[in-house]
Amino acid sequence: MQQQDYSVQYPSTDIERIDFYKKTYGHLAGSLLIFLILEALLLKLVPESVIMAMVGTKFVWLFVIGGFWLVSMLATNFAHAEDRNKQYLGLGLYIVIEAIIFMPLLYIIVELSPGGINTFNQALIVTLALFAGLSAIVFVTKKDFSFLRSALIVAGFVSLGLIVAGAIFGFDLGLWFSAAMCLVAGGSILYQTSNLLHNYRTDQYVGAALGLFSSFMLLFWYILRIFSRR
Repeated sequence: MQQQDYSVQYPSTDIERIDFYKKTYGHLAGSLLIFLILEALLLKLVPESVIMAMVGTKFVWLFVIGGFWLVSMLATNFAHAEDRNKQYLGLGLYIVIEAIIFMPLLYIIVELSPGGINTFNQALIVTLALFAGLSAIVFVTKKDFSFLRSALIVAGFVSLGLIVAGAIFGFDLGLWFSAAMCLVAGGSILYQTSNLLHNYRTDQYVGAALGLFSSFMLLFWYILRIFSRR
């Protein structure tokens, strides 16, 4: 999870900033809604054999992880381009790749586990609550969390290395890894919200929404894994 800094200091009026916040969180809400709709369609249309094959062998899952990493970098670059159509293309690509990477986990939880839909709902509610709380901290305190960028980059590479090692050698990273990644995701939310407040230009709401969406989905993934262990 490499954090990239696309923010640029830009003078703006209070009205422009408020409008920017509305557009950013509107795009974030829209992205989450599209993700949920797309995920529901994938779970209904994609055969179980294909879904389970994604995690059935270590090399297939490594290919999926590699594809996710490459497409997410491309989508992030697109979302921060100057061309508005390219920005939306980047955001759309990111939503699609998130839906694909979530598909096996959600299939196992929702379709194969008793009470799976309740687990999903509980994890989503907890994620929304934590995201709102961390975002409120930034908006209330006005604190600049840009100092977290280096630590998040290091944590991202370390976690990616552990995930790849776990896939290759077949060991479970366990509950503590998921808990640690929730902390990383929380730091990412603070960092992205801080950028939204202090650094993004008012015309960069698509890129800002993608940054928040990626942090939200990272937190949601590991909260889902923690809840599914119950």
